[in-house]
Amino acid sequence: MDVTTDMRAAWIELAHAVEPADTTVGRVLRHSDPRELLDRIRSGTSTLRHEEGLAARLKGVSSRSAEDRADSIGSRIITRADREWPLQIDDLGASAPMALWVSGAGDTRLLALRSLSVVGARACTAYGEELARSWAADLGAGGWTIISGAAFGIDSAAHRGALLADAITMAIVAGGVDVPYPRAHAGLLAAIVDQGLVISEVPPGEPVRRQRFLSRNRLIAALGRATLVVEAAERSGTSATARAAAEMCRPVLAVPGPVTSPASAGCHRLVQDGQAILAAELADVVAALDLTASPALSPTTVDMGGQPAAQSSAARRDALDERDARVLDAMPARGWLDVDGLVRSSGLSVKDVLASVSSLVALGWMQAGPSGWRRIREPAPRRTATLSG
Repeated sequence: MDVTTDMRAAWIELAHAVEPADTTVGRVLRHSDPRELLDRIRSGTSTLRHEEGLAARLKGVSSRSAEDRADSIGSRIITRADREWPLQIDDLGASAPMALWVSGAGDTRLLALRSLSVVGARACTAYGEELARSWAADLGAGGWTIISGAAFGIDSAAHRGALLADAITMAIVAGGVDVPYPRAHAGLLAAIVDQGLVISEVPPGEPVRRQRFLSRNRLIAALGRATLVVEAAERSGTSATARAAAEMCRPVLAVPGPVTSPASAGCHRLVQDGQAILAAELADVVAALDLTASPALSPTTVDMGGQPAAQSSAARRDALDERDARVLDAMPARGWLDVDGLVRSSGLSVKDVLASVSSLVALGWMQAGPSGWRRIREPAPRRTATLSG
């Protein structure tokens, strides 16, 4: 095997042995080649205290059989060695996963470029459910990928809102991608596979466990460019997701509710503690996402009211470099185009096209999906302020 294939195989096999969010192994991997660590675990020469348990999990595991099993259920495995790996996951540091099992046709890295994690209480109120569904639909229609955990309550409302808007949604699950949980959401998860992605960091067939729900939350926080908390109890897994996002310096937004509602107590606490921005309307979420998704915007002037002035769509298009403008021009007004179609239409190389669509998706000009990409007619205006002094 070549170096890339060999490295990929090591990540896949380690992912079968290492429990999600195992920072002990993660810290070792900061200074070790995964292939070397794998060999030491198998030979019993590593310094890990739980080496015996890891070695037991590795018995009979091979990357080839793992790939074959994933393929048999219509899934695939992506690792840190693959182009499809979403780089923002690396912000998890020592708790970053080794590999991900993915069901669905879309490109994980590209779909995560413009993404919002929407989380909240399972025992949500009608207010929270309706708000999660409608905001997810509006943001999805605007080209944002909606990420959640496929649980009852706010999670499922966010997924359904995105699906109703014919938008992309990702479900991060705590068991294998072939283990529907809750069982009542088997149909919902199947619909998400058709229109987005179902993702897990544990192999197919693995059951859900309480600890895996908790560790799954950090992955939801890492994949989203920002996290929106719709409803949450004061002590809950939802609040833990928000805090994980805040620790990675990602914007966290919390929706206010009645002060008498236990379902909103966690949201109020996050705002009170300075860990979340108050999201009183959808525009608050859009503003946070725009600033997050565009790390290098040209300066704009500030209007007399002290608010940053929005660049016009024409001005933003004029600011595109020659390659990105060429790829955008190559897109049809309607419908989807895959990589091969864009290569033919633009006359550029595959490498240039992939680099360009990543930029155009991040800037809001294109939306990624299972069939490739489609053009967004009028990207949402972006607002920035020029800092002085």
